[in-house]
Amino acid sequence: MRTHSAVFFIAILFAVAGFAAAPVFAQTSVEERAALQAQLDQIEKDIANNQGTLSTLQAQRTTLERDIKILDNKIRIAQLNIKQSDVKLTQLKGNITEKQKSIVQVDAKVARSEASLAQLLRRTREIDDISLTQLALGESLEQFFQDIDDFQSIQKSLGESFVEMAALREDLSGHKAALEEKEDEAQKVRQVQVLAKQAVLEDEKKKKSILTATKGQEKTYQQLIAEKKKQAAAIRAALFGLRDSGAIPFGTAYQYAKEAEKQTVVRAAVTLGVLRQETNLGENVGQCLLTNSPDKGDGKGKNTGRAFNQVMKGSRDVDPFMAITAELGLDPFAQVVSCPQSSGYGGAMGPAQFIPSTWMLYKDRLASITGQSPPDPWSARTAIFATALLMADNGADKGTRASERLAALRYFAGWANAGKSAYAFYGNGVMGYADEYQADIDILEGK
Repeated sequence: MRTHSAVFFIAILFAVAGFAAAPVFAQTSVEERAALQAQLDQIEKDIANNQGTLSTLQAQRTTLERDIKILDNKIRIAQLNIKQSDVKLTQLKGNITEKQKSIVQVDAKVARSEASLAQLLRRTREIDDISLTQLALGESLEQFFQDIDDFQSIQKSLGESFVEMAALREDLSGHKAALEEKEDEAQKVRQVQVLAKQAVLEDEKKKKSILTATKGQEKTYQQLIAEKKKQAAAIRAALFGLRDSGAIPFGTAYQYAKEAEKQTVVRAAVTLGVLRQETNLGENVGQCLLTNSPDKGDGKGKNTGRAFNQVMKGSRDVDPFMAITAELGLDPFAQVVSCPQSSGYGGAMGPAQFIPSTWMLYKDRLASITGQSPPDPWSARTAIFATALLMADNGADKGTRASERLAALRYFAGWANAGKSAYAFYGNGVMGYADEYQADIDILEGK
């Protein structure tokens, strides 16, 4: 009877091992993928065409007609970026669904393998608990040696099962990591989409304002341009809304960026452009609080109380966040951070939107160049220095427009993803804001 049981359990194990070779990906149809890619290619071509037209217009003499056309092209590019994001999100949604199905299948295989392994271990213990004398007295000599052979087979199968389980767990870990990567990419695409929508609204508002002020008259527009050159005092009086660190005059924010420029060689205008893109210069630093309940990294909306899964990544950012707030004497559960979107994680801190684990990599260098130890990610001055330092590490210290734009993309998406067309709008947006700030800085410096 023991011999039959052993063979039965070995058969179960091999059946599970054989199932592991089955395909685990549910594939989106080839036609759907091809159609989405063709649509994406056309959108990218249209963006490139409009970007070329924009560059040509910007090189022309300043006129009312030219500037209205520039705004029209910017609006069109932003609209195309929104459309591009829609297509990219559709693609990512399909990929995420495939990964989720794959994880379910691999997880089921792991469970089946664990059940079979448990049966084999129980059977091994049963045989191991019976002494050789009991086996010899209770059965014929032939049956005795057959049971020993079966026991050795079970032990061999156990070894193979451990190898199989290790492979299945590695497979499952790989699928989960791939899913996290896809979800993170989807979150960044959504962020770009939000920025593009904001750009449409801003440019349409600017266009309406120009047309209202000039009533379409070129002479009036030229008078407005001349007036702009006299606005140094107004610029100095303008305020940055750096929330949680107090509203500070433009001149002070400019001073911080210029200080950081001396330390990092990154243009002050570029540093401010990144901060404008990230948080509107500290106005939108986040609306979530960490609770660590029910799971580590979970949180809630500051004003709504809405529960969020993984406000910050529990395994990566919670411990650094607790250390940062403890050093600063802050309540970690009352300190605002960014909220996660529909996928991925939040947890970014302050005007520069550093995640806690990244801040820990920079804290010693920041303490050295700012004189603030420990450095505070919610401090306006320290946030500006942090942005400049990271931008320098990303290559903005080379000083070319291309290197500054690429550095901004790396700031947003990381080095591996900086070249993805879906994120191009972020880099373009930073450089657009940098141009605006550079014009203001030139006025302040009498250029």
